[in-house]
Amino acid sequence: MMRVVMALSGGMDSTALLIRLLAEGHVVSCISYNYGQKHIIEIERAQENIVYLAQNGLMVEHTITDLSGVMQLFHSALTSPELEIPAGHYEESQMKATVVPNRNAIFSSILYGYALSVALREDCEVKISLGVHSGDHAIYPDCRPEFYALLAESFALGNWDSDKVSFDLPFIDSDKEGILNDALAACSQLDLDFDVVFANTNTSYNPDSAGRASGTSGADVERILAFHAIGRPDPVTYVKSWDEVLSDALVVEEEHRGMVIDSKGEGEGK
Repeated sequence: MMRVVMALSGGMDSTALLIRLLAEGHVVSCISYNYGQKHIIEIERAQENIVYLAQNGLMVEHTITDLSGVMQLFHSALTSPELEIPAGHYEESQMKATVVPNRNAIFSSILYGYALSVALREDCEVKISLGVHSGDHAIYPDCRPEFYALLAESFALGNWDSDKVSFDLPFIDSDKEGILNDALAACSQLDLDFDVVFANTNTSYNPDSAGRASGTSGADVERILAFHAIGRPDPVTYVKSWDEVLSDALVVEEEHRGMVIDSKGEGEGK
């Protein structure tokens, strides 16, 4: 058993990470960040899962931290009202519009201070566990392992008792499909309903006013394809039927593959 703190966005990856940590028997505390994101519904979904876990005898400390006042200064399609969420494949260049400058450094700094406080208060070692994965690396530079390695080194230099805190990135070499398969196993071990857990999440960057996922943002497409890859319909509610959003996502994936092949061909001809 390990003492763990983590960021729980209410999305697919962090939720899967939480279930994994609980299946491993760890004592977990979570922080959710309100940073003015347009998909604020994700925090409500996180709260719903905390309640569901408690109903199943799994107690998780959960804190919501409001950073919206500070992060409204940042330029991103996720937070700026005048910018639209781009549609398309997750790895295409237009998805850089969804990068929030320095977001993970800010989140990690808060987590580190919290983890070190827990370590000192409870006289134990604490692990900071994050759900970043290999699929994030192309668009989000603050999801790369070298970023966290240097961040951990800097935090260690700037704090006493830093030997009590470490970073853990269990999904760093995995992808969405791998994360879902990991969650299936963890849910089975904990006797949790996988569909209930993931219905209580949000991945869409542009859900509608009723909280239904659009199916069009890059994050949507990646999630839809991951559920398709494990042979299960996504239990979250979309603005269209599952068959329709899956069909649309497969078209986006095929178009993206064609673009990649074309770009490689152009490169070979130069």
